[in-house]
Amino acid sequence: MTGRDGETTGSPTTGSADPGGQRKGRRPLRIALLVVVSFLVLLGGGVGWVYFKLNGNITTFGADGLSDDRPEGNAAGQNVLVIGSDTRSGENSKLGGGTGDVGRSDTALLLHVYSDGKHAVGVSIPRDTLVDIPPCRLPDGKWTRTQRNTMFNSAFSVGETAQGNPACTQNTVEKLTGLRMDHTMVIDFEGFARMTSAVGGVRVCVPQDVYERDLSPNRGTRGKRIFSKGVQTVSGQKALDYVRIRHGIGDGSDIGRIQRQQAFISSLLKKVKGQGFDPTTLYPLADAATKSMTVDPGLGSAKKLMSFAMSLKDIDLHNTKFLTIPWRYQGERVAIVQPDADALWADIRADRTIDGKAAGGKKDGQRASATPNGTPSATSTVAGAGISVTVYNGTTTPGLAARAADTLRTHGFTVAGATNADSQDHATTVIGYGPGERDKARTVARLFPGAGLRPATTAGISLTLGQTYLTAPSPGASTSSTPSALPSKVAEDARSADDDPCSNLSYG
Repeated sequence: MTGRDGETTGSPTTGSADPGGQRKGRRPLRIALLVVVSFLVLLGGGVGWVYFKLNGNITTFGADGLSDDRPEGNAAGQNVLVIGSDTRSGENSKLGGGTGDVGRSDTALLLHVYSDGKHAVGVSIPRDTLVDIPPCRLPDGKWTRTQRNTMFNSAFSVGETAQGNPACTQNTVEKLTGLRMDHTMVIDFEGFARMTSAVGGVRVCVPQDVYERDLSPNRGTRGKRIFSKGVQTVSGQKALDYVRIRHGIGDGSDIGRIQRQQAFISSLLKKVKGQGFDPTTLYPLADAATKSMTVDPGLGSAKKLMSFAMSLKDIDLHNTKFLTIPWRYQGERVAIVQPDADALWADIRADRTIDGKAAGGKKDGQRASATPNGTPSATSTVAGAGISVTVYNGTTTPGLAARAADTLRTHGFTVAGATNADSQDHATTVIGYGPGERDKARTVARLFPGAGLRPATTAGISLTLGQTYLTAPSPGASTSSTPSALPSKVAEDARSADDDPCSNLSYG
């Protein structure tokens, strides 16, 4: 039996991608449905009869497949992993594409809802991204070995089941980002097609004429024209075809398709918000979503889903951003660009928007204290008396441990030591804490924006500084104007949900 701490190299034997097969028609629902469900379920919030009808629709996946080694939860905001499944079992087989009953998902979206309840950001992870897939649970209860340098989309197929392996994808995303997912949800093709029909269609912009061969590149002839260039309204199968198109537009890349899908989501959100809470469209929309959703146990009832959804109702379209994880091509695959990606995760962990501003507030709707000018203050009330911290420099930059130690002493902490860590390749700052010392660790974290918390079996508080400490805002600085460590180009390439549907549609 393979243990959770096993490790191999290469692609997984269960769930590995078949490049040839993947490009013969199996096209995932992908981002076009990913954020959708997070926002659409909110429409059930104010209608009591919806609860009773929808409760029986919801399916949950077991939490027994989640890793024992998960990141500590964030102090602010919430993270939701939304996965698109393109299994062709059941009613999904009527919607075209590949064959077979194995659940597949080529892209996931990490949605961060900021603690102020008014901002959100969705980060796409392309299907071909090379990642490490940690040990994952198989249907027989055994655990796979760690898979190194493997395509991201293979995580969902570990175990080769029709329902896929959302827990494995969640383990992979948490390992990749260092962010704990508060919730995970999966939705399939059928649900997506039904939702677009329920809202009466979505306006999209097609950059050029599209033919049948653009959707199925192995087709011998060009075939019929399925989309004419320009703005048009699509729903059902037509909407599904639009979000699947990859070839024949731009450079035919997956990255370009992601950009068009993000434009599609933006248009869908506009349509839903424009219609408001009309009961005539409310029920079919929520019914379509919940019938095709698989969620974690924390969202396993209509009541829980509605409670979560109500936390999203005040998010503004302009403050809803979409971007793709910082990336570059590595042959035919996608490699993650560092330290840009780690800076993005650090911003999310610190509840900073992509333009470097603090959204403010604490989890569960609590608001942070503010300075006289209205900006949140992270350090004005930090008192470290009675808390002893050992500081480690986990980077190659000299003097960081001493600098952090001075900051701690200024706020009354006792510094037990300041030295180099065993390795100097730490990307993010981590605060370790022993049994019963979590509150002390949280106090330390208030001085180090973006730091993660990690429990340990031995007593004591440790602070290991990573690369993000080099660009983190200075303690006590006004967070409203603190520049983000995220490279400006990453932020500039983000799409707002209220952008023109014809802008930035193709990569290449």
